[in-house]
Formats: sequence, structure tokens, C-alpha cells
Amino acid sequence: MLPRFYPILDPHRALPVVEQAQALLDGGASFFQVRHKGPWTPERLTELEALVKLCPRLIVNDRADIAALVGAGLHVGQTDLPPAEARKQIGSRMLGFSTHNAAQLAASAAEPVDYVALGPIFQTASKLNPDPQVGLENLRAWRPLTNRPLVAIGGITRDNAVSVLEAGADSVAVIGDLYPEELTAHSLRARVMDWIKRLS
Repeated sequence: MLPRFYPILDPHRALPVVEQAQALLDGGASFFQVRHKGPWTPERLTELEALVKLCPRLIVNDRADIAALVGAGLHVGQTDLPPAEARKQIGSRMLGFSTHNAAQLAASAAEPVDYVALGPIFQTASKLNPDPQVGLENLRAWRPLTNRPLVAIGGITRDNAVSVLEAGADSVAVIGDLYPEELTAHSLRARVMDWIKRLS
């Protein structure tokens, strides 16, 4: 069962990633994803191992080998390792799969994944070349295409998140609106608490 709030950590923020993770958990988050697009240096791997100790349900983005190495869950996209191959590497750990349109969402039913993500629901600034915007009407229309838990992603804020859940999403993935302008462990914890309150 996925929680309604699916935060995505950004290792490239000024606040150290382990402090970010602790603030998320202290604020009430039950798991999170780490999105890291750069090289996995020894320092990053050490951080990741610390994160897994903090949160055993941790999800790693894209890299099945890294997820398998540290015993984490995994989220893959359309151009990453196919879910069936990723499943072989991570075993029974949680596996998510990104989709961006009706055809991909329908096809995901044949994949050995625990949940699917659909997006971007709204315009997003977290990707350089985002897929076409899905929108709430398509989210509502396409929801019957999968019986897996559905995570909506892309441009989701505290102001529009409830409408996304009402359109059929089980969970909302958040990165941009997760981080307050004055980023400290205290302010991040408060932001998480606000998110969870709004989604409850």
C-alpha cells in the first residue's frame, strides 16, 4: 500500500541528503525516493547506505544495480532497464515504473511492478525535456487502464494535490513543492507535516 505522499529527495540541495531524509521521516513521511542523475561516487554510495538504514522502504531512481547493491527498492522509466530485468536484480523489493500516456499505462499491466507512475500531470520544472502534460481529465479517463497503485507526478503542489487524488491517483510524487525557500531541517520537516495534513 502506497502512502498518499511520495516525496522525492534531491541530493543536490544545500542541506545534506541524510539530514533531508531525517527531516522527512520526522515530519511523518513513511518512505521516499532518491533521484540522483550524476555518477554514483563512493561518497554517494555511503550516503545511500545511510539512507537505507534510516528508511528500509527507500526507492532508488533508474539504477537497478545500485538498488540491488544497497538493498533498496527501485523506480525505472521507459528508457531504463525493462521492469522484468530490473525485477531479476532487486528480487522482491518494491518496483515502480513510469508511464506518460494511455498506451504505456495499459502496457504496464503486463510488467512485474508494484506500482505505476503517470505524468507529468501538470507542467513541471524538474525535467529538462518533459513528456506532454497529462492533465486531470486524462488522469481520470486513463485510471481504469491499470489496477496497480497509481502515483501521479509532475507539477504537483499543495494547492492542486487533492484534485489529483480526486481524479484517481492513489499517491502524489513531489519534488519541487517539497522544498521551502529557506531550506533547513526544521523548515523541511514543517513542509512535510503541512503536505501530510493537506492529504489526510
